[in-house]
Amino acid sequence: MNEKRCLSLLCSSMLTMSVGISTARAADGTALESEVRTRAAAVESQLIAWRRDIHRHPELGDQEVRTAKLVADHLRSLGIEVQTGVARHGVVGILRGAQPGPVVALRADMDALPVKEPAGLPFASTDKGNYQGNEVSVMHACGHDAHTAMLMATASVLAGMKAQLPGTVMFIFQPAEEGPSLFMPGPGKTWGARMMLEEGLFKRLKPAAVFGLHVMPGRSGEITWRVGSTTASSDTLNITVKGKQGHGGMPWFTVDPVATSALMISGLQTVVSRKANLTVSPVVVTIGSIHGGTGPNIVPDSVEMSGTIRSYDRQVRKQVGEDIRLSAEKIAESSGAHADVSIVPMYDETVNDEALAQQMAPVLKRATDGKVGTAALPGAAEDFSFYAKQTPALFVFLGITPEGQDPAKAAPNHNPQFFVDEKALVVGTRAMASMAVSFLARQP
Repeated sequence: MNEKRCLSLLCSSMLTMSVGISTARAADGTALESEVRTRAAAVESQLIAWRRDIHRHPELGDQEVRTAKLVADHLRSLGIEVQTGVARHGVVGILRGAQPGPVVALRADMDALPVKEPAGLPFASTDKGNYQGNEVSVMHACGHDAHTAMLMATASVLAGMKAQLPGTVMFIFQPAEEGPSLFMPGPGKTWGARMMLEEGLFKRLKPAAVFGLHVMPGRSGEITWRVGSTTASSDTLNITVKGKQGHGGMPWFTVDPVATSALMISGLQTVVSRKANLTVSPVVVTIGSIHGGTGPNIVPDSVEMSGTIRSYDRQVRKQVGEDIRLSAEKIAESSGAHADVSIVPMYDETVNDEALAQQMAPVLKRATDGKVGTAALPGAAEDFSFYAKQTPALFVFLGITPEGQDPAKAAPNHNPQFFVDEKALVVGTRAMASMAVSFLARQP
C-alpha cells in the first residue's frame, strides 16, 4: 500500500473516530437529559414546598440569613461542597462529577423586595424588614423564591446523577440582586453578583459557561431567550435642582425648583424621543422619586429627584447620559436655577453568548416539550450581567402565567399582585439541569 493511500486511510479513520466520539457525547447528553426529567418529576412536590416556605419568609438584599441557611443545609445533605458567607449571605455549592470534565455554573438570586403582599395565598408573606433604616413589608414580588427553590431542586437532581456527570457543577445562590437594603459605607454598598466576583468566586474555580433563569409573565412553562443584549443596562440618575426659597404667595421673589423640576421631567423625555437612536436600542428614562419643600406656602430652596436609565447598547447608553446631563442643566439655567446631575452606573446589559445559545436551543426545546420562543426585551436589568462579562453565558426566561390568563394582562414583576404558576417550576428545574448536563457531556 503506497504512502499516500496509508495517509488517506489514517485521516479517514481519525475523522470517523472523532465523529463517533462527538456522536457518543451527544447521545450521552440526551440520555442524561432523560434521567433529569425523571428525577425532576420525583422532586416536584418538594420543590413547591421549598418555594412556598421561602415565599412565606422573604428577606431583603444583604439580609438573606434564613434563606441562606435553608440552602446550605440542603446542599450539605446532598454531599455537595458548600461555602457560605460569600458576599455576606451568598452560598456556593460545588458538585464534582465522578468523571473528568469542565465546570459549568448555575445561578439563582435569593432576595425579596420592600413590597406589601395582599392577603389571599395561604403562604402569603406577613414579614417585615429593614429597608434603608425604615421598617417595611417584604414580599417575593420578583420570583426569586421560585429561582432559589428551582436551583435547590436542580441540585437534588444532579447530585443523584453524580456518578454519571463528566465534570463539575457550581451552584451560585446569590444575595442582593435587587441591591443592598441597608445603608452601608463606601464599596460595601454594592450588588450581590459583583461582590461575589470581587471576593474571588470565579478565581477559585472558573466555569466554562454560566446559566441563569428568571420567571416572567408568559405562557406557563414556556422558555424564551434571545442572542446578544438580553436585559438592559441600568444607571441611577440623581438630580438636585437648586433655586431660591421664598413665600409661596410671592413667587417673583424666588427661583422655584419645584416648577423647574416639572419642566425637567418633561424635558428629559425628549432625550428619548428626539435624541436617542431608537433604531439601535430602546431607551427608558424614568424619574421614580421627587422630594422637596416643607409647606404649601413655601417655595423651597431645592428639590431632589432620582430615577433610572435603561438601554441595550453601550454607545447609546453613553450618549443618552451626556444628553440627559446637558438637558437638565440647561432647563435649570433657563429658569434661573442650577442642577447638579449625577449618573451612577449600576449594571451593564446582559449579553447572551451566540454559540452557547445555539448549543442549548435543542436542549431547551426538549426540556419544555417544544414550548420555546424568542424573548422580548424586558426593560429590566440584571446583575447576572457581571457573570456574563467573565465567561460565556445564557440567561433565559420562564413563563409563569396560569393557563387561561392573558400574560399581557398579568401583573408584572415588582407588583404586589405578581403571581407564579407553580406548575412551571418543574420545567425550570428540568431546563437548568438539562443545560448543565448537556454542556458537560458535549464538551471536547
